[in-house]
Amino acid sequence: MQDAVPTIAVLAGGLATRLGDLTQATPKALLDICGRPFLSWQLELFAERGLRDVVLCISYYADQIEDWVARNPIPGLRVRFSHDGPRRLGTGGALRQALPLLGSPFLVTYGDSYLRCDYLDVFRSFTQSTAAKPPLAMMTVFENQGRWDQSNIVYRDGRILRYDKKDRSPEMRHIDYGLGVLTAEAFDATAHEAVVDLAEVYQSALAADRLAGYEVGERFYEVGSHTGIEDFRAFAATASRA
Repeated sequence: MQDAVPTIAVLAGGLATRLGDLTQATPKALLDICGRPFLSWQLELFAERGLRDVVLCISYYADQIEDWVARNPIPGLRVRFSHDGPRRLGTGGALRQALPLLGSPFLVTYGDSYLRCDYLDVFRSFTQSTAAKPPLAMMTVFENQGRWDQSNIVYRDGRILRYDKKDRSPEMRHIDYGLGVLTAEAFDATAHEAVVDLAEVYQSALAADRLAGYEVGERFYEVGSHTGIEDFRAFAATASRA
């Protein structure tokens, strides 16, 4: 298990309503970043970090994403697709539907996140856990202190004590970094046809004292907001010249 290379699920089916006209005819994954789609940056990062198998959970303008992937293969990286189907299932529901493609455990991230952490080390940390209760899930966290989006986690002494994206408190100094490890068992409590948010899956694992934490030291980038896009374009421009 510890030497296995996991599949990574990418939640790329969102409507991106915060971006307004930018995503009226284009999915967020294909937004132009310094001359190429964001998805190109993301997939190349996965390959550089040693990942080999990607499952894109898609819905909104899914045909555009599938067409781009077919025309732009990345050597050494297999990309497959899981569709929500006739109705949207939520981020947790999309993962539950994709489980036959993912194996267990698997990595998961968001289709608008660019995370320069060590994905394989995060996965090893999960599989080598010595906790009394084997974790159902692991969440990466970053000491955000409100700098990039609102902090939503109380994390102390290597443990996630509280996670809430809606009811925040001043003691929350960390944020959900955007990368996790999940087991198929983590979805056992969710009904097959129910609309489920990934946050609910994490909170269920936390309530059972089976949510592990992994602290990341380098900031995240995202293209889910106008500010995030500007920020990542500045970073990408520098990376392109390097």
